[in-house]
Amino acid sequence: MEKYQDAALSPRERAEDLLEKMTLKEKVGQLNQRLYGFRIYERDGENVTFTEEFREEVEKMGGLGVLYGFYRADPWADKDENTGITTGLSGKAYNALQKYVLDHSRLGIPVMMSSECPHGHQALGGGLLPVNLAAGATFDPEALKEGYEACGRQLKSGHVELALMSALDVLRDPRWGRSEECYSEDPCLSSRMAAAAVTGMQSEGVSCVAKHFCGQGETTGGVNASAARIGEQELREIHFPAMQACCDAGVDGVMAAYNEIDGVYCHGNPWLLRDVLREEMGFQGIVMADGLAVDFLKNTEGDTLHAGATALKAGVDVGLWDESFSRLGEAVEKGLVDEKLLDEAVLRVLELKFKRGLFEHPYMEENMLEAEEAGINAASLKLARESAVLLKNEKQVLPLKDHYKKIALIGYHAADRYAMLGDYTPPMPESSCVTVLSGMKNEAPEGVSVEYAMGSGFNQADGAELEKALKLAKESDVIVVAAGGSSSRFGGAVFDENGAVSKESGSLSMDCGEGMDSAMCHIPAAQEELILELSKLGKPLVVLLIAGRPYCIEEIEKASDAVLYSFYPGPMGGKALADLVYGNCCPSGRLPASLPRHVGQLPVYYNSRSSSTAAYRDMESLPLHTFGEGLSYTGFSISDVRTAFVETEEKHLDVDSGIRVSFRIKNTGDQEGTAVPLLFSRRLQGTPVPRVKELKAFTRVELKAGEEKEVSLTVKRSALDPVKVPGRRTDRADRVLLMLTEGKDECWKEEVIL
Repeated sequence: MEKYQDAALSPRERAEDLLEKMTLKEKVGQLNQRLYGFRIYERDGENVTFTEEFREEVEKMGGLGVLYGFYRADPWADKDENTGITTGLSGKAYNALQKYVLDHSRLGIPVMMSSECPHGHQALGGGLLPVNLAAGATFDPEALKEGYEACGRQLKSGHVELALMSALDVLRDPRWGRSEECYSEDPCLSSRMAAAAVTGMQSEGVSCVAKHFCGQGETTGGVNASAARIGEQELREIHFPAMQACCDAGVDGVMAAYNEIDGVYCHGNPWLLRDVLREEMGFQGIVMADGLAVDFLKNTEGDTLHAGATALKAGVDVGLWDESFSRLGEAVEKGLVDEKLLDEAVLRVLELKFKRGLFEHPYMEENMLEAEEAGINAASLKLARESAVLLKNEKQVLPLKDHYKKIALIGYHAADRYAMLGDYTPPMPESSCVTVLSGMKNEAPEGVSVEYAMGSGFNQADGAELEKALKLAKESDVIVVAAGGSSSRFGGAVFDENGAVSKESGSLSMDCGEGMDSAMCHIPAAQEELILELSKLGKPLVVLLIAGRPYCIEEIEKASDAVLYSFYPGPMGGKALADLVYGNCCPSGRLPASLPRHVGQLPVYYNSRSSSTAAYRDMESLPLHTFGEGLSYTGFSISDVRTAFVETEEKHLDVDSGIRVSFRIKNTGDQEGTAVPLLFSRRLQGTPVPRVKELKAFTRVELKAGEEKEVSLTVKRSALDPVKVPGRRTDRADRVLLMLTEGKDECWKEEVIL
């Protein structure tokens, strides 16, 4: 038995032994992920056969390192229940593929599978969670962790080793079509949620590839993959913390971002991928390229040969669909890159394969779990309920229970399941989703009727539908409108090579998602006009906004009595929203990102620097709603706030101690509810320029009517100091203002001498 075949040895020892036996061709093969996995097979009934392209690639690479998207199903992949890999076929198809690779690998190296999982598995039968922006609105890392544990069980059962998970992007411009992939505009919340997602997924034996590193959410004008026009201070304060949190959680993989920072592409940036990621943050895993991104380096390197060499030297380990990494052998032979650098990357890939048990268990014994079996649906429903944000509730129109007998439910979003699910979504049968319409009908209290009219198309007015909606509304006691945006690819989209929606797609039933950047941040005009028309009837009007980004909703809010904002709530979203609207549970979501009044205000993130007090002359300067806002059906009060320094075990009070803020919080209403107290800080002196305020700690507190609890939030002393940039002046903070908020209310503030 060869040393690398001995399961008693460590993954590193086995990988080092195997590496010594490999040829240059085999090494290069392990770093390539050139195939679109959904294109390498053809299905005829229950039979799956592999294409000549797949066979040629295995021959060319002396095996196969990583295969992307074998299970992927969506309009870009052009796979559905009749043409794709269903859960019932998964074991048979996967095992046939793995056997072919092993039979054609001289050293018996199995292929490692990577699969998209930005909010659940993008596969037939794949379970979905609410999108990241919805998860951020829960302020509940534990619930997200449980959600990704469930997703991990499904991926593990499908023998997926690498889950490609959106976890690192911080939302700084809502015009960006991929806003939904961010947890928040805030680095503290983003970091907590990212670490929870990674921990949940990897606890089930599936490695997470966190994406994208770094600064992609900054954008120029909200355009995808555009330049992050910021300096190192902003990078370290806003965009590095989520990556550090993932490293601390032991993340196995990172995907580099498309954008450039200060003129240097992330995929060709050794300072970012080696000095910061590996040396400073202690990352030990693999760095994967984004789709075709290494080839994009031709813009600076001239051709794919030099592009591949540059990316490898910068710190990229595994390519994705590009030509450049297939030429790494040529780059080594021509002296463009040292073979030792190639070996370092190969070693990381092999070590991960051993860590995931691929050599001992290369085959599936059973088919992939269904979403319900894995527990994804239950986790998805919990997150959906916790994520909806109540922004307005005049005259206590909500909850509807015990108030109204005849409900007019109107709007495109009430009956379209895909409008609730977000981008990177597989085909979802009607039976696997609960729409707002089915949810409100199913959960309606006894004696309450719910009738539906669409009112308008997604982005087109319809006179006949409008008349139906107005007639229904006039005959009803209350109007509920389900409106908003959509990232659904299921309406005839045309795609670019990397899967983003092409500009050639024309008019679609989508306005968010990858490739759907927008200069304006309004819901489609036809829907906004429908809401304004319904408001003229004088009936109580509730608007359920279902969205993939923060929208400008000032006119909608003025016309409405109540507004419940739900970032894509997932397949259980209809039940969750019905439960909230009827009052079966109490809204507890808080805004993870600020809502602008107008795009001319952007950026409007709450944690801007305190360097300017200037204001617009022609409109309000503050956002319509800011980060952390959210109402409830009950009320909360905070009292008896106390601060104290807390020593760590090391007793270094001046460095490692924390500040504990303790208080009592009470439910002052007559309904059970969940409070979400947030602790902010503001430095009162020192450089760099302080931010207006910064989130430092948060929690969720469930309280029965009239109940009171003691709560404590702790912040490390070091977290109150300015973030240091090497070579730049940084003054330590001696005075900070601490602020405690709940919903829209600032409950307490106190200056603290550190």
